[in-house]
Amino acid sequence: MNNQKQQKPTLTGQRFKTRKRDEKERFDPSQFQESIVQGLNQTGTDLEAVAKFLDASGAKLDYRRYAETLFDILVAGGMLAPGGTLSDDLTRTDYCLFTASEDLETMQAYAQVFNKLIRRYKYLEKGFEEEIKKLLLFLKGFTESERNKLAMLTGILLANGNISASILNSLFNENLVKEGVSAAFAVKLFKSWINEKDINSVAGSLRKVGMDNRLMIVGYVREEMRKTSISEQTMIGIVWTSVMSSVEWNKKEELVTEQAIKHLKLYSPLLKSFTSQGLSELTLLLKIQEYCYDNIHFMKAFQKIVVLLYKADVLSEEAILKWYTEAHMAKGKSVFLEQMKKFVEWLKNAEEESESEEEEAD
Repeated sequence: MNNQKQQKPTLTGQRFKTRKRDEKERFDPSQFQESIVQGLNQTGTDLEAVAKFLDASGAKLDYRRYAETLFDILVAGGMLAPGGTLSDDLTRTDYCLFTASEDLETMQAYAQVFNKLIRRYKYLEKGFEEEIKKLLLFLKGFTESERNKLAMLTGILLANGNISASILNSLFNENLVKEGVSAAFAVKLFKSWINEKDINSVAGSLRKVGMDNRLMIVGYVREEMRKTSISEQTMIGIVWTSVMSSVEWNKKEELVTEQAIKHLKLYSPLLKSFTSQGLSELTLLLKIQEYCYDNIHFMKAFQKIVVLLYKADVLSEEAILKWYTEAHMAKGKSVFLEQMKKFVEWLKNAEEESESEEEEAD
């Protein structure tokens, strides 16, 4: 018997060649960048030619690996450094989104370029959304004109379903909100989105991703008020309608009240933004009365909605008392006045107690 340990077999002879795709390649987008820039310089402002060039180049260039570089060039003309400035390298093109004309028609044409590219190379979808999120965080690094173009493009892409509304969460970045960049960008974005779709469609898209759209609507509506001289009373009616039409309401009366309270609690800061005047509060009360009358499942919800908005400082006791005593409409009058009776009595007593306390203090 051989006591020596048996040697393990070893491989000898020619080494196997590692396949190229298994090797860890160094990330070097410079050659890729040169190829894209050269192609864009040749196609110039002909966006149909740009789309064809990008379609053909995907078979030769590594779009999957260099997706961020590709989108940076198409938007800004070159690779972007953190913060939104162009990298120092000289490989750039003057034919990109940021140098294009600042009009809706041109932005629609650019949206088609991105749409065709992503439909042809589906794997770019995720990278494209990530690019848009990044660009939104870089807004402060762009000029006003560049931000406007990006806003219009983003609105069109959202309307076409090329990107998810969840990308708008980037606009809630603290610095962008503080400096008013988010609101200004949102105005342009929503304008182009609503130009392609109606406001209910926009609200539906935001609801699907569970996104709080208060900042967006306030920015858009305030700008429209300023430009068109629409009164706050008119606007609170529009906002109320938009807020209530953005939900699929439960058909059961006992459940719809709870659903409405939960929904309006979320949107009370938005409603408060457009009830700075007593007349606006009365207008809102009449809109609530009309809505609850026209939508039979809401008949018993009226008082609870009014109390919620009172507690949220959207409606004042003066407005509620005025509505109750003289400013209500005929629709459902007896039902709604009866619902409000106890709460109005409580308001009056609280007011009397407050007045007597002031007299004693004097």
